[in-house]
Amino acid sequence: MKIITKKSYPDLFEKVLAGEKTFDMRVADFDIQPGDILEQVEVNYDGTPTGRKVRHVVGEVLRTKEIDFWKQEDIDQYGYQVMSLAERVD
Repeated sequence: MKIITKKSYPDLFEKVLAGEKTFDMRVADFDIQPGDILEQVEVNYDGTPTGRKVRHVVGEVLRTKEIDFWKQEDIDQYGYQVMSLAERVD
């Protein structure tokens, strides 16, 4: 287990604190594994830290380069959509 620290802008940071945003999507330029700690440090839009931070244990990690079941032209046209699964309904 390791701690990975990343910056987070105020609007997204607030949603994480409120429990509204239960996922994080980043460019995959660092190694993170399930069980690691993601520490989000709030920064203003000019990059200065606000002094607030929040930590979460990382669950599932999905790397989009490993997904090969969509056509590249569809990805280019529509992009990706990431959804949080909040509540199970049967």
